[in-house]
Amino acid sequence: MFDKMKSSAESYGVIGLGRFGTALVKTLAAAGKEVIAVDKDEAKVKAVRGYTDYAFVIDELNETSLKETGMQNCGTVTICIGEQIDISILTTMLVTKLGVPHVISKAASEVHGEVLKRLGAEVVYPEADMAVRIGKRLISGNLLDYIALGDGVEVRRITVGGRMLGKSVRTLDLRKVYGINIIAVEHGQQTNVEFSADYTFKEGDTVAVIGKVGKIDKFEREM
Repeated sequence: MFDKMKSSAESYGVIGLGRFGTALVKTLAAAGKEVIAVDKDEAKVKAVRGYTDYAFVIDELNETSLKETGMQNCGTVTICIGEQIDISILTTMLVTKLGVPHVISKAASEVHGEVLKRLGAEVVYPEADMAVRIGKRLISGNLLDYIALGDGVEVRRITVGGRMLGKSVRTLDLRKVYGINIIAVEHGQQTNVEFSADYTFKEGDTVAVIGKVGKIDKFEREM
């Protein structure tokens, strides 16, 4: 019997420890989250044991083996088996049946994704999402990075230039003019989240803004 983790909405399950799954375990663990990680490959499980106390080898994915790990106690479970479509679908069905509130499944194609959605999972397309991310960075030389938050909202890092130079946060009043908010100002190696409204932008500054995609796009064009 495995040493099971207690039920918690703040705990996470990751099934499948390929590059995507392993990176997810490390990211969640680094944020202080409790993670159950499972895979049939002992070497892959061993590789994440430095990040979580709940890393298990499962030879056969079924309801019993998943319950033994405590997977049903997780608030969110991500199934990272996109390439093996039949196993991905079966595992998504099993995790949904366990009553996990939030199930995320990696899909290899749109058809695969549609099946997973019908099973009640939120679907991610890691390769496609990364392509979009890279494409956005290539299209806009001013766009350094972004995080999509859903419902058309993004956090985006933008290099200060053009009409922003020499202007203060108060003068630009981005909330009123564009409907977006500055959440951080970076200069050199320093990031300031408690900047004054009188802070004046200078060459080399980068700002992190949050707002609807269209409004941030408009701000970038006009600045």
